[in-house]
Order: sequence, then structure tokens, then C-alpha cells
Amino acid sequence: MKVLIIGGAGMVGRNLAGELVASGRLGDKPVTEMTLFDVAPAATQGSAAVKVTALTGDISDRATVDGLIAGRPDVIFHLAAIVSGEAEADFDKGYRINLDGTRNIFEAIRALGDYHPRVVYTSSIAVFGAPFPEAIGDDFITAPMTSYGAQKMIGELLLNDYSRRGIFDGVGIRLPTIVVRPGKPNKAASGFFSGIIREPLAGLEAVLPVDDDVRHWVASPAAATGFLVHAATMDTAPLGARRCLTMPGLAVTIAEMIAALAEVAGQDKVALIKREPDATIRGIVAGWPQNFDAARATEVGFTADASFQDIIRAHMRDMGQAG
Repeated sequence: MKVLIIGGAGMVGRNLAGELVASGRLGDKPVTEMTLFDVAPAATQGSAAVKVTALTGDISDRATVDGLIAGRPDVIFHLAAIVSGEAEADFDKGYRINLDGTRNIFEAIRALGDYHPRVVYTSSIAVFGAPFPEAIGDDFITAPMTSYGAQKMIGELLLNDYSRRGIFDGVGIRLPTIVVRPGKPNKAASGFFSGIIREPLAGLEAVLPVDDDVRHWVASPAAATGFLVHAATMDTAPLGARRCLTMPGLAVTIAEMIAALAEVAGQDKVALIKREPDATIRGIVAGWPQNFDAARATEVGFTADASFQDIIRAHMRDMGQAG
């Protein structure tokens, strides 16, 4: 089986690639070749069983994308995106990468005619807009209030339509905010959700730009990898024409996150969180959904983390800390 990960140098892409190299399989099929594509080189190494090729480029360039798809990978993971804060700040860049880039991928597949791969598209809970019910169910309207959300929603519509026409077999997964992200902060408006855990655990000060009562829908990096693997291997017949699902997660407040940090790592870590209100971040976050009823995803086999404490402990183990 040949696998293409577009966005293979990012955190989610690295985790997925590492899992596929380690297991050597995707579902019940062996992975023999894996191509990792991103704007920066991916560092994942292959194995004796899995050949890994790292390529760089821009998905808004159609010729580049045509070259990627010409290899006819059996499964394509489309993870590449300009994240929420950057997409809001740079309107043109957001639409060029998140919309035009996605269309390029889909059209490159269509151009081959007799090629029908599984396509896994990472969408976002940003496709929903206020006012929200207590828990957003599977039939709640997608009416985003950010450019990023609009770009992801259009991608979902395209995925549904290209799948309906049999061009490819698509599954769209709306990821919760991934916490705790390792490494350095990115430009996502949601970055502080990881920062207030990651930095204190590393003995560094973290900035909290929103109030403690802010509630958000989160999942761990390991859960995200599990979502992707399941989306690539599941039976898509139960999805029908509605190919996009909200992934299960945890609805936690900032206060609950901080309490979990204190429980797992101690109050001295909590003391490193510095409250600095940011009107821009507050405004963006205020338009985000807070809680979901992800029944449809659960029914078709997607599973979530057990607790936020477990998410913190997993991050500590990954970083070589006691947890």
C-alpha cells in the first residue's frame, strides 16, 4: 500500500507517519511506501519495510500537486492548512492554501479518471458558528464565523460532492483542538490551550489570554492519530452522502485544565501561568463551539480520550517526564 501525507511535517502528520512506520500497516494492509509532503522537509525516517520519501512544495501550485498524485497513492491524508489565527490575519493566504490547495488535490485525482483513492480530509470544529446549543449534534448547521472555518466548510462540501460522484472515497474528520501539542507554539489562535500545559511542565512561563470559564473541545495527539487511521480504514457505506463527522473529544474549561495540571504535576507548575487578556484572541475564541454530541462518529467506531488528566500524563510520558 502506498500512502501520501500532505502536511507530513506538521505535528499531526509526524505522529501519523511515525505510527505507520512503527506498525508497518494501515488496517489489515502492509504499508510499503509513504510520501510526506509539506512546505518544510519532514524528518520521519522509514524502515526496512516502509520506504519514506520527504518532498517539499506548495499545494496551491497545481503542477506540484499533479506530480504528487501521479504516483497514485492508495490513501491520501490531507492535513495541510494555514491555521486559524494566520488564516484570519492573511485573507489571501488562507484561501490560497486552505481552499485552492484542497481543490487542486481533488482535481488532480479527478484528472486521472480511473483512479479512486481513499481521501481523509482534516476539517475543524471551526465550521460551526454561534449561537450554539448546549451540545452541538450531528444535524447542527455549519455556519462558520471565521475565514478559516469558511475555508474548511467549503472543503467539506467539495469532499462530499467528489465522493458522491465516485471520484474518490472521502472521509472528513472535524478535529477537536489538539492538546497537548509538543514543540514550539504555532500561529493558531487556539495555541494557548496547549501552552498553558506544555510550558509549565517544561518549567517555563505560559501566557493565558482568556478567562478561566472558557470551555473548549479537545483531544490528545494520540487520539488524533487514531481518528486518522480509523478514517482511512473504515467502511464508508454507513456515511452515505454525508462524509464529514465531528470527532469525539472532551469539553473542558480552562479552570478544569488548570486543576488537572495541579493534580498531575503540582501547584508549582500552575504558578507559571500568567494571565494576560488579549482582546483579539478572546474575540476569536468567543465564536468557537464549546461542546459536542459526537454520536455519529462514535457509532462508526471513533473513540475519544478518557480524561484531561490522562492527556497530561500522556504528554509527560512522551516528553520523558514522570507522569
